[in-house]
Amino acid sequence: MSLSSTCIIGAGPGGLAAARALKRYGVPYEQFERHSDVGGLWDAQNPGTPLYDSAHFISSKTQSAFTDCPMPEEYPDYPSGKEILDYVHHFADQYGLRDAIRFNTGVESATPDGKGGWTIKLTSGETKSFANLIVATGTNWHPNRPSYPGTFSGDAIHAVDYASPDKFRGKRVMVVGAGNSGCDIACDAAIHADKAFISVRRGYHFIPKHIFGMPADVFAHGGPKLPMPIQQWVMGKMLRLLIGDVTRYGLPQPDHKVFESHPIVNSELLHHLGHGNIQAKPDMERFDGRSVVFKDGSREELDVIVYATGYNYSMPYLAEGAVPFRAGRPDLYLTVFGRDLPGFYAMGFEETNSGGYFLYDEMANCIANAIQDRDRAPARAEQFRQETTTDPDLSGGIRFIESPRHANYVDSPTFQAALKKLAKRYDWAPVDEAAFTAMRTPAPTPQATRAA
Repeated sequence: MSLSSTCIIGAGPGGLAAARALKRYGVPYEQFERHSDVGGLWDAQNPGTPLYDSAHFISSKTQSAFTDCPMPEEYPDYPSGKEILDYVHHFADQYGLRDAIRFNTGVESATPDGKGGWTIKLTSGETKSFANLIVATGTNWHPNRPSYPGTFSGDAIHAVDYASPDKFRGKRVMVVGAGNSGCDIACDAAIHADKAFISVRRGYHFIPKHIFGMPADVFAHGGPKLPMPIQQWVMGKMLRLLIGDVTRYGLPQPDHKVFESHPIVNSELLHHLGHGNIQAKPDMERFDGRSVVFKDGSREELDVIVYATGYNYSMPYLAEGAVPFRAGRPDLYLTVFGRDLPGFYAMGFEETNSGGYFLYDEMANCIANAIQDRDRAPARAEQFRQETTTDPDLSGGIRFIESPRHANYVDSPTFQAALKKLAKRYDWAPVDEAAFTAMRTPAPTPQATRAA
């Protein structure tokens, strides 16, 4: 078995980025996708997807695309879920990535073979051997469901099971959690429910989707490169000017500085709070039949509760302990490389404060080069293996809040710089737009895909 033979699990954006990088370097691989098409969670037909009708990117189109594959100019600043799916389909077609994917074929188990490789058992009943394993199955599939004392006799679901606001009509609805999905769903409830509430445990900084007429991340990207404390001071003052005091809307005062939690990029929730379409409530204390009792002693009778309370990271095809977890997150070097686990790589198991697809290209490029070194430069591969036991600081000077979500949080510019420095340190070829351009094949545009 060649030390470059590679198995990719998943054909969402992360898996496709990995496949394109391997194809660029001629690394042999097979890719397995349990669903019938590419797209991952952006495909509403993919069983278990958390996608809902009103979902949009929270990063803008120009700050989110893959290298050498810009999103269409006709796309809005913040593309919809359907537009992202069309874009991912176009990406797979443009670089000829479908041919190496076995659709409707999942991975039941992936086990270290004791010789530096992996034994892969497929849902088809086949067993295959590979030197390398890239897991790209994503993190938004296994819901985190909180528990409270008492029993709620209404309908309680997690956001993973929410698709459209139809179930809100004529109902009293509460969304628990004010992450980006929670804010989206709360806005759906504000418009479609008879009465809507959002239960918030802590305060957050709300970043408007547009600042001075441009997407917020475009505005930030085009500004001067200032030390992080100054960036936080400037943005804090700007949000105070643009947003004002969020406690006026019934929301808690943020207990942290701007940038110290995952950005809440939403311009609509405050609008609905300000117009009385939805009401903010504190954390829940207990259930009492149809009623919810809150920690401030108030209570509300409800028909539907939607828990927008995040997801647990899981790699269910790996034996317990095969990859160590720390604070509920896989303990990986640079969030990508197995520590003392030869040939193990992960795509998309990080949390960051920017669009992800260009970061996927940097991650995939380093993975492809590391795989080649296992086969062609064993001394350099051993040197790199020793480096994976270290734990570099990827915070960019930001003191992220203490929460499970932020246990492996990385500052995007710091993370990207670390991956680029890694490639340079080991004399690996960098991400090269021209190399990807040479790989292109004729493919329908995302708009043509949608029309078809």
